[in-house]
Amino acid sequence: MGRSIKNANGMTSRPLAGATAWIITDGKAGMDAQARGVADALRLAYELKQVTPRGIWKLAAPWGPVAPGERFGTTGSRFAPPWPRVAIATGRASIPYIRALGRSSDTETFTVVLQDPKTGPKTADLIWVPEHDRLRGPNVITTLTPPHSLSRERIADLRRDTSAQAAALPHPRVAVILGGKNGVYKFRDEDDDRLSAALGSLAGLGASFMITPSRRTHGRLLRVAQEATQNSPCLIWDGSGANPYAVFVAQADLLIVTADSVNMTGEACVTGRPVLVFYPSGGSVKFRRFHSALEAGGITRPMPDRFDMIPDWSYEPLDSARIIAAEIERRWRALVLSGMIESPSGDRNARSPD
Repeated sequence: MGRSIKNANGMTSRPLAGATAWIITDGKAGMDAQARGVADALRLAYELKQVTPRGIWKLAAPWGPVAPGERFGTTGSRFAPPWPRVAIATGRASIPYIRALGRSSDTETFTVVLQDPKTGPKTADLIWVPEHDRLRGPNVITTLTPPHSLSRERIADLRRDTSAQAAALPHPRVAVILGGKNGVYKFRDEDDDRLSAALGSLAGLGASFMITPSRRTHGRLLRVAQEATQNSPCLIWDGSGANPYAVFVAQADLLIVTADSVNMTGEACVTGRPVLVFYPSGGSVKFRRFHSALEAGGITRPMPDRFDMIPDWSYEPLDSARIIAAEIERRWRALVLSGMIESPSGDRNARSPD
């Protein structure tokens, strides 16, 4: 990471580095990863607060209030002063909490929501949605891919690590990133077999492989991927020990990602290296908009059923967490300079209401 420097206004170029922050989520791993990605890009000192409202309070989210039993704002509560300088929320259950923080009289917390909160643009100071989402507004920003913690700097560091097992594999190295069945993608047996045949043709071209499943990967899909690559140099994560996912992504010359995961596709696109998307049966309008935009930008391509050559193309790596962080910093500076929030030097001004 680069050193913070002063700009013409006397403020550091990383004004929120080291600032206190809360990440409020409903505990879904994908949502946690997106919020951590933005917090890491800002260099925040953050605390993760997962929320699980029950009963009527769960049903009322995101529109209803925080459950009274949380005693929000009172001593001894999980959500009490000292208030954080930044709060990042994602997931339906988190929205009542970020709204409660808001622009109240006793907090100057800058609030951020990732994904459409369904409660309108005034829910937070800044809202991020993926470009394929329809929400727009003066405080809404979009990027092609979701934020995550696989920054360009981290990818570069992992590529320099020659001690990693993956670094010993011969080129071309292919990372096979497997998702699995969800609400829209079915992964029928014929889909598994298509993937197997494609991997077998890559093996015939001399590729080596790094295969990593997710929690949704069904046994047959992983098994056919293993069988297709069994005669090639191959690393397969079996779920034990540290997950080498980030290393596999960084060390790959070519990445194959199943279409069911927006997060994993976005992480692959930070490499600047070819990303091939495997489409199982099914899909939805929202997924199609996401993948079509990446294809139109020359970033990804549909995976062919058979490879006759090793694909090769490049593009400017997509680092959405950095883009979102830069926008948060820009808006933070504007509020400080306008006197609406406390400056980094400690000069205190009341924050103006909306």
